[in-house]
Amino acid sequence: MRTLANGKRKAAATSARSGATPKEPRTWKQRLRRVAKWGTIGALVMVLIGCGVFFVAYRSIDIPDPNADFLTETTHVYYADGKTDLGKFAIQERDSVELDEMPETLKDAVVAAEDQTFWTNEGIDPKGIVRAAFSNARGNVTQGASTITQQYVKILYLSQERSWSRKAKEAILSLKVQNQFTKEEVLEGYLNTIYFGRGAYGVQAAAQAYFGVDAKKLNLRQSAVLAAVLNDPNYLDPANGKDSKEDLRGRYEYVLGSMADVDAISAEQAEKAKSRLPKFPKQDEDSTYGGQKGHVLTMVKKELLRLGFSEQEIDGGGLEVTTTFTPEAMDAAVEGMKQARPDGFGYKQLHVGVATVEPGTGALRGIFAGQDYLDSQINWAVAGGQAGSTFKPFALAAGIKEGYSLKDTFEGNSPYYFEGSSRPVENQGDSDYGRVNLIQATADSVNTAFIDLTVSMEDGPQKIIDTAVDMGIPPAETPNDPWGFPTRSPALEPVTGVALGSQTVSPINMANGYATIANGGVAAEPYIIEKVVDTNGDVRYNHKVNTHRAIPEDIAADVSYAMQQVVEAGSGASAMSGFAWPAAGKTGTATRDDGAVSSSWYAGFTAQLSTAVMLVRGKGNGPLDGWLPEFFGGTYPAQTWRAVMDRAMDGKDPVPLAEPVYVDGEAPEEGHEPLHAATEADEEAEAGQDR
Repeated sequence: MRTLANGKRKAAATSARSGATPKEPRTWKQRLRRVAKWGTIGALVMVLIGCGVFFVAYRSIDIPDPNADFLTETTHVYYADGKTDLGKFAIQERDSVELDEMPETLKDAVVAAEDQTFWTNEGIDPKGIVRAAFSNARGNVTQGASTITQQYVKILYLSQERSWSRKAKEAILSLKVQNQFTKEEVLEGYLNTIYFGRGAYGVQAAAQAYFGVDAKKLNLRQSAVLAAVLNDPNYLDPANGKDSKEDLRGRYEYVLGSMADVDAISAEQAEKAKSRLPKFPKQDEDSTYGGQKGHVLTMVKKELLRLGFSEQEIDGGGLEVTTTFTPEAMDAAVEGMKQARPDGFGYKQLHVGVATVEPGTGALRGIFAGQDYLDSQINWAVAGGQAGSTFKPFALAAGIKEGYSLKDTFEGNSPYYFEGSSRPVENQGDSDYGRVNLIQATADSVNTAFIDLTVSMEDGPQKIIDTAVDMGIPPAETPNDPWGFPTRSPALEPVTGVALGSQTVSPINMANGYATIANGGVAAEPYIIEKVVDTNGDVRYNHKVNTHRAIPEDIAADVSYAMQQVVEAGSGASAMSGFAWPAAGKTGTATRDDGAVSSSWYAGFTAQLSTAVMLVRGKGNGPLDGWLPEFFGGTYPAQTWRAVMDRAMDGKDPVPLAEPVYVDGEAPEEGHEPLHAATEADEEAEAGQDR
């Protein structure tokens, strides 16, 4: 006890000496107030630091350049009328329109569904940012920003990564956008940028993709659907099945209800619209490049590049490209080919190339290129094949230029030997015609007479080539056919048999060469693009028809007359019987060195259109004889030409072709006889013998 008392006294004495008052233990309330005090101070410090960091970040982060893809616009390709869609080029399918061109129902629907405070908020939703960041950080389903401004900033300027830093940057940029742009500018940019599904970016492309109308024509129901699909463009597309359509309906009703809640529409309007979804037109099952469109668009793109337009301009520059093609001529080529095509020979085996050119302008109006572009990208209207006897009219023109007349006669008997040949040229079936004038030689496609004509001219093969080039057949030194397709060998070479067509020619060039005859000897360069207009409405390219006098008009008239006899009584007469328009033409059946038939042709013209049809097999040189039931140019090719031109000429008046002039030049020496000497082989002269 004494010890305890002494201890107490010592403690009291110590306290007295120090002057301190004994402390009572803190209560839990005191401790709580202390924590709250320091917590508030700490929080204030953190807020101040955060504000400082945000201020520095706000000042240091500039609005970046937009993501490049979201600045692109779809380039539209039109038929010759400048209005009917032929196809398009796009990185992202988008056609920007001004806010004033968008219906109020659409703007109201999107605002009601996506951001009801859009017109009054500061561009960000702090609670939404934090909520989304935490959710994304935990690996949950990605949550987006809740304001339209934040969505716009995210897709236009930022990546899709899920992180705090990206969310913070999004908030800062949203505030900057809010301060630097008006609400109207933000909404316009958003509605021209956001993805609606079906490959459509922006409301104009979406309106076309879902309803086949321009954005300005959208009604309330259609507007509500587009606002609804923004929630999940891939799943809410009604084309994806019954479940998607039901879920779309739920979201659609929510949009209409939200519009009523914000007084954008009345409750009665909302209920009436909720009664049904709008009608959705049947989607075009053909892809952009399906069928013949892919071949045409490939030609157009190559030509735009050749004209100096860049890939970026073509694929995303929003160009308006008017071509020379017409729906009527394109349909005529496709349907005519189908009508005349022999049964049982599939597209992968038998290739048909068709081209229709307008005489006088060179405008390519229609083609059939072969297989569906998605199955094969070979364009047989461009790639071509051995010309065969369709080349004889060029030899005829060269002969008349050289001084011969339609009335002059040449050797028509078979076989025919000429200097430099180890074996003779033969007529089809080794037929003998005796001495024939150039009219009959053309009508009956007499090979021996055209070889006789060729060797009768000084430097005859070169003269034939020069005439053909003047009339529209590309020369041998041309590295590429028009529109970027490689020329397949052999090209034009001055061999004795050049008139018999061993050289490769495309249906497009053949049709254009014949168009020169139809146009009185005036040749025009073939072309496929009429005009290109950019997004500012400036005309960037406007085609000017380029013509030149290839052969005199009277010679063209005589060549035309000889070719008319092919239609009336010659090798093409069977297929042309009853054709309603005055026409001229020429059959062709080219052969390989081994004697097998490599291609079969019919080319001809009326006063308004020139068309060439070619049939080839395999890689373009496979044998047709022994495989096709009939392989001469006067059969399937002529029947195809007739079927195509019956359609292409529908509604056009018959226009007479030129009457013969019988240009009278210097006749060959009387009794001109063929040469029978056989020296070294001339394989090129033997190739291409045909009818």
